[in-house]
Amino acid sequence: MAGAMAGGVAQPAHAGDDPFIGQITNYGFNFCPRGWAAANGAILPISSNTALFSLYGTTFGGDGRTTFQLPDLRGRVPLGDGRGPGLSDIRLGEQGGLETVTLTAPELPSHTHALNGSLSLRTSTSAPDTNDPNGAALATFPSDRNIYSTSARDRPGMPVVGQITLANTGGGQAHENRPPFLVMNWCVAIQGTYPSRS
Repeated sequence: MAGAMAGGVAQPAHAGDDPFIGQITNYGFNFCPRGWAAANGAILPISSNTALFSLYGTTFGGDGRTTFQLPDLRGRVPLGDGRGPGLSDIRLGEQGGLETVTLTAPELPSHTHALNGSLSLRTSTSAPDTNDPNGAALATFPSDRNIYSTSARDRPGMPVVGQITLANTGGGQAHENRPPFLVMNWCVAIQGTYPSRS
């Protein structure tokens, strides 16, 4: 905003009337103007900030006896208080969210994995000598013996017991959880007009 001229002398530009005490705004420069404090979670004494404490209380922290805390907007996105349609109920001063997230199995969509492998059976060229398969191998029958039946199958299949390990896909690392952002300098008005409810 350009400065105004008064008696031929340029006057500094103003953003309007005095801010409300406790008002939060952002700037594109790296400091907070006089009468403003960085929204960095600083702990302030109640004794020298009674007006601001009467508005904030311990919403953002502090012991409520001698200190209270400014909101900390460093690396955070401000949200509106309450419950939006179809959204969770959030309250003034509540914090949440994570910069990075590692997905767990219940959070993954239903999907399939290809399984490639082979099944090895122990065999022996020796003649059969036992009916107990435990610890034994399939023996070679004489070539004139039939070992298969062409009749309809009348017994259920037998399970093949073993262990197959599928390799993990991905590295199990957390992924970026923030939307595109632009960093600004958030400041709290610690001086100004006391806001009226009416």
